[in-house]
Amino acid sequence: MIILFIIIIGGFTTSFGMQHYFKVDFSTGLVTATNLNVRSGPGTQYKIVTTIPKNQYIRVFAGVGDWYIVQVEGDYIGAVSKQYVKAIYSKSSNTGNTNLENDNHTTTQNTIMNSDEKEVFNLINQQRTNQGLQAVKIDDELQRVARIKAEDMVANNYFSHTSPIYGSPFDMLRNFKISYQTAGENIAANSSNSGAVKAWMNSSGHKANILNGNFNYTGIGVVSSSKYGKIFVQMFIRK
Repeated sequence: MIILFIIIIGGFTTSFGMQHYFKVDFSTGLVTATNLNVRSGPGTQYKIVTTIPKNQYIRVFAGVGDWYIVQVEGDYIGAVSKQYVKAIYSKSSNTGNTNLENDNHTTTQNTIMNSDEKEVFNLINQQRTNQGLQAVKIDDELQRVARIKAEDMVANNYFSHTSPIYGSPFDMLRNFKISYQTAGENIAANSSNSGAVKAWMNSSGHKANILNGNFNYTGIGVVSSSKYGKIFVQMFIRK
């Protein structure tokens, strides 16, 4: 993050670099203005480098006074007014880091996962290794997006790959700035973790995602649901 700030500061004027930065407790924002100006510095005196339409997602790096330092579509980095950006939080973002053991199935460390998500992760990799495939690894950003999608499904009471808020899984990956070569998504509603994985394995399309040798990273969201017991979202990508 320090390197990132240095790069950002270097891209602006000296006066911009001299201002005080503060850390923000979220990394994704939603644009609320009809068209939000992205400026080359934190103030209306700086030139406009691009504009962002309403409901576009942006990556937020830091704050400067009443402005956020952001990255937007097209890899522009600039400053936008705080009053037109809504912070997007994961409800489970304060759970802290959980160290995962390095065994045959858990292949990442310091990833924020709850116990349900870790169990599903291990069950999925057991299915893969049983077929001679490499275990998928957790991508931290993809993990966060899968959790957000699961929370969205519960909060907005729908069961679909297409979110009324975030759009398709591919829309989400693009808007949350996740790079990939190929991608897929499985969703499920079940009362148990093993039941969800079993249901996926009994469905040809879901099974194809789980056993797709091209996928090497995943993110898993498991959220309690009063209607179904639990909602499951697993996103797969190949980097």
